[in-house]
Amino acid sequence: MDGPGYVEIGSPLRVLVEAWAKVLLETPVLDWGGTALRVEAVDLVESPSFESGRGRFRTATPVVMKGSGRGPDGVRTTRQAFLVPSDVEWPGYFAQSLRRKAESLGLDADVALEAITWVGPRRSMATAKGHKPGAAVEVDLSGAPETLRALWSWGLGQATSAGFGWVVA
Repeated sequence: MDGPGYVEIGSPLRVLVEAWAKVLLETPVLDWGGTALRVEAVDLVESPSFESGRGRFRTATPVVMKGSGRGPDGVRTTRQAFLVPSDVEWPGYFAQSLRRKAESLGLDADVALEAITWVGPRRSMATAKGHKPGAAVEVDLSGAPETLRALWSWGLGQATSAGFGWVVA
């Protein structure tokens, strides 16, 4: 890596983002996995308002989602049952993930997947715990504005702390 660039760090907890921003402003060099990054500026990005209770979310990175691992007969065949948006189980597990995130933050969990409007190519990303397949998506969601803002900041699907499901629009 060489030259200027940027790193995006997000969280649905505003107090956490503000704390990171304060530390980063006072840190001239950030050691990111052995790569020295010079911190020249920090910008806080506000999430969209979602006042209407509806929003379109598009991810820049694949959304990782695990399913049941059960075959048509109902018997579990694998524990590594990663799903992509074209899989029959994906919408249900995705919606469940959205509700679980809202509940963990104490927000209104009445959030729904209205439509899958775009699906990127299937990608498999290497992680410390093996490969995780997924695909970038664009989805229409409905729910309480505060819940939608938190989901926009947190990311969609599982393994968001590893950079999966990062929302860009």
